[in-house]
Amino acid sequence: MQLFWYGQSCFQILIPKNKGEQVSIVIDPFSPEIGLRLPKLEADILLISHHHKDHDNVEAISGNYFLIDSPGEYEIKNVFVQGILSFHDNVQGKERGENNIFIIEAEDLRICHLGDFGQKELTQEQLEAIGEIDILMIPVGGVFTISSKEAVKIMNQLEPKITIPMHYWIPKIKIKLETLDKFLKTFGIKSLEPTKKLSIKKKDLSPEEAKIIVLKP
Repeated sequence: MQLFWYGQSCFQILIPKNKGEQVSIVIDPFSPEIGLRLPKLEADILLISHHHKDHDNVEAISGNYFLIDSPGEYEIKNVFVQGILSFHDNVQGKERGENNIFIIEAEDLRICHLGDFGQKELTQEQLEAIGEIDILMIPVGGVFTISSKEAVKIMNQLEPKITIPMHYWIPKIKIKLETLDKFLKTFGIKSLEPTKKLSIKKKDLSPEEAKIIVLKP
């Protein structure tokens, strides 16, 4: 499995299949008006956490994809996807509306993409629905989502083996967000060398050590 990050909450996950084929999952493609350029992406499965311009540019994605933008359980091309209702703020969606948390199961790995999660913590019901997580994609830029300190609380609730921060300030973005450094400092980390992609298999996960991996857009 390979994971790529393109800025904000936009990821592509490539899952290998038989005879050199692969399943492409694209999550939260953004509009160019936010200042970032989205590469040409083709999807078999397109996940939209919520319908804001920096997350729902479905027109930019090619392919005969299956669109998921609401809670529920889905199985497409032997990939299991679960959408879990959450809120974009900490007042039951009264300020910014609802948000989908997505669980993706493939190649014996469980991935959680939190979208624009804004609650100060996960509810017990949400925790039970999410279950055990191998890889967590979590917003850390604050302002419109949880802050870096709140992100740490969510990480403690879920205890993922790998955490990938997202939705923070990067050059050219026109949205005011906190920087990645603020999140890393909560762990006493000065910096982490970003990698262009994450290639991962279940056997690569360490049962003892949790990791933070920074992807380069």
